[in-house]
Amino acid sequence: MEESGNAYEARYVAERLSPDFGFYLRASRQLAKVNSAWQKIEIFENPLFGRVMRIDGCFMTSERDEFFYHEPMVHLPAISHGAPRHALIVGGGDGGAAEELLKYPGLQRLVLAELDGEVIRMAREWLSTIHRGAFDDPRLELRLGDALPFIESGTERFDQIILDLTDPFGPATELYTVEFYRACQKLLNPGGVISLHIGSPIHLQTPMARIAASLREVFTIVRPYLQYVPLYGTLWCMAMASDTVDPLLLNPEEVNARLDKQGLQDLQLYNGATHHALLAQPNFVREILQRPVKSIHRGEILEGINDPESLPGVTVIPA
Repeated sequence: MEESGNAYEARYVAERLSPDFGFYLRASRQLAKVNSAWQKIEIFENPLFGRVMRIDGCFMTSERDEFFYHEPMVHLPAISHGAPRHALIVGGGDGGAAEELLKYPGLQRLVLAELDGEVIRMAREWLSTIHRGAFDDPRLELRLGDALPFIESGTERFDQIILDLTDPFGPATELYTVEFYRACQKLLNPGGVISLHIGSPIHLQTPMARIAASLREVFTIVRPYLQYVPLYGTLWCMAMASDTVDPLLLNPEEVNARLDKQGLQDLQLYNGATHHALLAQPNFVREILQRPVKSIHRGEILEGINDPESLPGVTVIPA
């Protein structure tokens, strides 16, 4: 059952990132919550981040910090490609990635494949400053349901694929495997690009290394890149992969020229300078990515990933 309203006692909501690490937000007012067939979805207000979407105990996106995640995820690969015309987002039900992609005037068609229609419904109602009407853009086509069969049996072709997914535990692990990446590769046009998040170098080092290794088993070019995401409470790693396109070959002037050509002057994070800053790797991250780890294959469990429900509860002890 969904609940909404103004009467709400302020509370502090903690996200447990690992048994040893986490952080909290003050939920000053709950706006809505629903238990869908797949997950528990909650929208609440926070004085710092504005409206926040939380799914199964994990902070997903917020009004005031969503650009830290969505801009690098979308624009670094899109600008590296040059001019995507057909694109696919797997997940991304909050509409933030779709809103960024739809800024490209040459984009003709965007397929949004989201498992849970309730995520889209909640985002439509409560997160308009994130999706900014993207769901009503005539170029957007919604595909509700499991994306795995759609990808594996798909015959459509895309210039850009964005995997805007939940963390790789439970059924979602299948979307982080070598087999799934090969299926995505088959859907890419020549010169196509794919992007996804691969975890945190702070508390998800082994999963991050294994996801990167899985991408390298499939794609010729794999470029991890880093961004601090305030709502996630930590440094976060994304990756772009392609068989022909290398974002490192673009200099800052060319990035800015491509942004100008696309009319993208209103971005809050991404530009020619940050393009290369994102791709710069500290030594400890290089070490993580060079570890001799196994790639991930279908049917495997990815160790080091914690279902938040399996972690111990948080108790605040007064000083």
